[in-house]
Amino acid sequence: MRLHMGPQHPSTHGVLHVTLDLEGEWVQEAEVEIGYLHRCFEKHAQHLSFPQIIPYVDRMDYVAPLPGEHAFVLAVERALGWEGQLPKRIEYLRVLAVELNRIASHLLAIGTYAIDLGATTGFLWAFRDREYLLELLEAWTGSRLLYNYIWVGGVAFDLPLGFTDKLKEFLRYFTRSLDEIRRLLLDNRIFRDRTEGVGVIPLEMALAYGASGPVLRASGLAWDLRRVRPYSVYPELEFEVPFAEGGDCWTRTYIRFREIEESMKITLQCIERLEKDYRGGEGFDPRGLAHKKPRPKENITLYAAAEGARGEIGFVLEVEKNKDIPARLKARSPSLAHLSMLPALAKQGMWLADFVALLGSLDVVMGEVDR
Repeated sequence: MRLHMGPQHPSTHGVLHVTLDLEGEWVQEAEVEIGYLHRCFEKHAQHLSFPQIIPYVDRMDYVAPLPGEHAFVLAVERALGWEGQLPKRIEYLRVLAVELNRIASHLLAIGTYAIDLGATTGFLWAFRDREYLLELLEAWTGSRLLYNYIWVGGVAFDLPLGFTDKLKEFLRYFTRSLDEIRRLLLDNRIFRDRTEGVGVIPLEMALAYGASGPVLRASGLAWDLRRVRPYSVYPELEFEVPFAEGGDCWTRTYIRFREIEESMKITLQCIERLEKDYRGGEGFDPRGLAHKKPRPKENITLYAAAEGARGEIGFVLEVEKNKDIPARLKARSPSLAHLSMLPALAKQGMWLADFVALLGSLDVVMGEVDR
């Protein structure tokens, strides 16, 4: 039979339509239909100045918009020749915001994946802790979801009073809480039976389809742009790049747990340096160079990317001399690369329930797929 899954199916993680050819409950083929969330992002960008584009970037990966903002701003600053000219405090503020957003995104991925497989308690516990993070980000940026925080040449706000104390208090609590969630899900016999050996993505396939982020690292390659193509102040920070060779649904979930732990390490280092080495105070302007009119001095075409919560999110920026509006802006979406693997994976054969587990383990966000 032919089964239409979506675009309102609760396990599709967005407005996605998948057509499945089934023999009983055995999946033989899958056809992915996208485009339900298309918003003409790249066309809009050709009519907006660089600062005006940032809120549109937020709406691509709306679960973790700050890494996308960072990638876009890196592209513009490279085109303007501002790379490496910002105060170190601004760079650490950016990294701190991005890593907190990464933790919140992975908690959503783990929580929604748990409920996909019927583990309601895991969903509630993950969202409980994510709520603390969203409240902290709201106190800092004024927004819970779409931030418009990382600006060309700077950031919108410095840290509010008492923010680092509240953050350190949360991290002390979260260290214990994350271990509880790990024992509830990763070490759960039922969860492991549903995910181990399911949806295996060989490293060769992951590379062929342009996979990145946790999906690629779960297939055995320790590829993280923060390490292999360092940017901002990541070379000054100590953290590991978690990877494993299982390539299945359980391993992808495990990698996200490990990345949360590494992001917590980065967060603590950022707090320490913001409090000691790169203090703000009177005279510090978090907007940095944002007051300048951003116009490049020559025609430029370049590509800049950052390590997002789902993988490599990048922008091809083409801009003409003395113009502050892109002639072309092309976005590179990790979720699109991961979705493109579904037809090939489905041909290997799997149960319908396992296809749901596979799709959930990819952690796609349709806003960045359709753009």
